[in-house]
Amino acid sequence: MAVKNIMIVGVGGQGTLLTSRILGGLATLGGYDVKLSEVHGMAQRGGSVVTFVRYGEKVAEPIVEEGQADVIIAFERLEALRYAHFLKKEGALIVNDWRIDPMPVVIGAAEYPEGILETLKEEHKVYVVNATEWYEVIEKTVPQKTIEINKKAFDVGYHL
Repeated sequence: MAVKNIMIVGVGGQGTLLTSRILGGLATLGGYDVKLSEVHGMAQRGGSVVTFVRYGEKVAEPIVEEGQADVIIAFERLEALRYAHFLKKEGALIVNDWRIDPMPVVIGAAEYPEGILETLKEEHKVYVVNATEWYEVIEKTVPQKTIEINKKAFDVGYHL
């Protein structure tokens, strides 16, 4: 099997590091050689966080080069736009339809771009999800008596 490259991008505190470790652990359990790499921006201040998960029969290095990601999972729209150039032509971009203003926008030195999802769809295969509105799915999936505890668990995980 050829090496597969997954890139996870988001804002500090959204769980990008945890997600990469979980995916890496799953690939390891599947018998693959796995390399993880974490690039911390100003994570504690809500800055960009980028992680790479590479897996296959033999993985030489942990870094994914521009234009080589099979999948990019973006936890925020602007982060998807910022890192879309890492995606292969036939790759997939999974974007959480969520907005978190970076510091330059917060202080008024820059504007948050409009039409990010539409722009991305012009050149990439984009799957948009709204990961913060999953209560309905939780309510339809878990046993009735566990709905509230599952929603609380989701909230705790989301805020971590």
